[in-house]
Amino acid sequence: MAYPFERYLNVRNAYGASFGPEGDRLSFLMDTTGVPQVWSLGAPTEWPAQHTFYDERVTFASFSPDRTEVLFGMDEGGNERQQLFLLCPDGTVDPLTAHPEAKHRFGGWSHDGERFAFASNRRDGAVFDIYTQGRDERGEEAELIHEGDGWLTIGGWSPDDERLIVTESHSSFDQDVSVLDIDSGELTHLTPHEGRVRFQSPSWGPDGGIYLVTDEGADTLYLARLDAETGDLSVIERGGEWNVDGVALDEESERVVYSRNVDGYTELTVGALSGSGIEELPTPDLPKGIAGGVSFGPEGERFAVSATGDTHTTNVYVVECETGETERWTDAATGGIPPERFSGSELVRFESSSADGQRPSACGTESRAGREIPAFFSLPADAPAGGTPAIVDIHGGPEGQRRPSFSPVKQYFLDRGYAYFEPNVRGSSGYGREYTHLDDVEKRMDSVADIKAGVEWLHEQPAIDPDRIVALGGSYGGFMVLASLTEYPELWAAGIDIVGIANFVTFLENTGDWRRELREAEYGSLERDRDFLESVSPINNIDSIAAPLFVLHGENDPRVPVGEAEQIAETAAEHVPVETLIFDDEGHGFTKLENRIEAYTKIAAFLEEHV
Repeated sequence: MAYPFERYLNVRNAYGASFGPEGDRLSFLMDTTGVPQVWSLGAPTEWPAQHTFYDERVTFASFSPDRTEVLFGMDEGGNERQQLFLLCPDGTVDPLTAHPEAKHRFGGWSHDGERFAFASNRRDGAVFDIYTQGRDERGEEAELIHEGDGWLTIGGWSPDDERLIVTESHSSFDQDVSVLDIDSGELTHLTPHEGRVRFQSPSWGPDGGIYLVTDEGADTLYLARLDAETGDLSVIERGGEWNVDGVALDEESERVVYSRNVDGYTELTVGALSGSGIEELPTPDLPKGIAGGVSFGPEGERFAVSATGDTHTTNVYVVECETGETERWTDAATGGIPPERFSGSELVRFESSSADGQRPSACGTESRAGREIPAFFSLPADAPAGGTPAIVDIHGGPEGQRRPSFSPVKQYFLDRGYAYFEPNVRGSSGYGREYTHLDDVEKRMDSVADIKAGVEWLHEQPAIDPDRIVALGGSYGGFMVLASLTEYPELWAAGIDIVGIANFVTFLENTGDWRRELREAEYGSLERDRDFLESVSPINNIDSIAAPLFVLHGENDPRVPVGEAEQIAETAAEHVPVETLIFDDEGHGFTKLENRIEAYTKIAAFLEEHV
């Protein structure tokens, strides 16, 4: 029996858990209604209770540490202007911020549950300020305690509730950490450095120090303690070849959970602070794949974590710290599709064919660099030799990473006889600092050459039909699709561009004020690098495209404005078949179930016609 796309897109996800103050209830997000809403349950796999009923997505939910109330975030139509709301015990919802023109980024509850903190660009759309607000206060009653001049994020309240961790991002791979005194407004900078250094996932420790991951002086991220008074940095756990990519700490119990990203797979370590190190506790038994979003229960005796894998839908698990005993609490439905029908992937590597820093030529004159590129490769059951079409699914970012998580889109196409290939080209995160910077600015097209090398690797696989290979990607991955189609037109049977960048100049001119500086750090400056940005923009090489193209976008996209889709579709349609689908109630990606069903059903039909 072949299941329609609608069934696959009705596979549910449960994630983003938060323990209630008594530890007897767990809130989480689940998309049973078509968009993520707030749910809760009190025991493993019991029937959950739904608490919000909006047509818009809920973006996070956090239980108060002292009351049975939940603070959650929600935007409108994908515009990313998140507002904050309070879900009260009687089920009523109070709007807390009510500034629909601004973004609000939650910074955590105070320990007594009387206040919360957030960063917002309500004063100036291009920068974020720091606010605190009482749980009984609304709208304009929030107190502005620090005026920022960049992209600020709050990392939580100090144990005495007198200070906040504040991180400023200069780019995705360069941050600074400071401590903000709430009463005086004094900001103490703790991480002066040269060049790009990551300081991420900061949280307060029981001793008043800040525990975080950083790559200061190293190629990969490691776990460290930052002295909140002196700024002295001490190593707790080295990452070695792989990144330590996140840390969660319970102040009361001194228990800690940190994760390593090992070739895309999460390895979770549970332990307790002990002197200058960590005394390890038993490892939880989670699905092989990726895990994150740790929330400790009262007294730190257990924690909730979201986990997923190639053949495992996303669910919330609860782990007993001392024993490692692991139990799945949520039961996100699989749309009636038997789980044994889902296919896994194989981690493979292929050799790149571009010298670092040298723009490749479509004529094939580039020299070989011998750089290995990792990828995940999936074949459908009973794939016929030489007759299997393949989808090359390219992640966004560009500092993203394709990892082995459940994808209903991938599972649908595997069930329909397509192979699936997910490369982590140079510039991807997860493989060290050097690898991540191999696509910066003038090296941009080296990553596109890696896609070419990946397709050549596919040509060598006995099952693959080399004449039926599709490029698919979203956001920066959409740029990669368009660039691959224009740089190497002979390789492709079709292209699917979802919320992608067509022109780096118009993209940077029109993207949200709050993110332009961050993106210029990665792609190049409009002032200094305009000619280069023009040269690598697919819109200026569109005459080379030879494959049918499907362009999808959200009208409200604040990151990659819809004009990128409109200009590429209009220009490409002059010489190749082009289909366009714009949703007027979506932003950077598609969150509403009915829109996802329409989008991917039409993508499937498009590929049936052209591939």
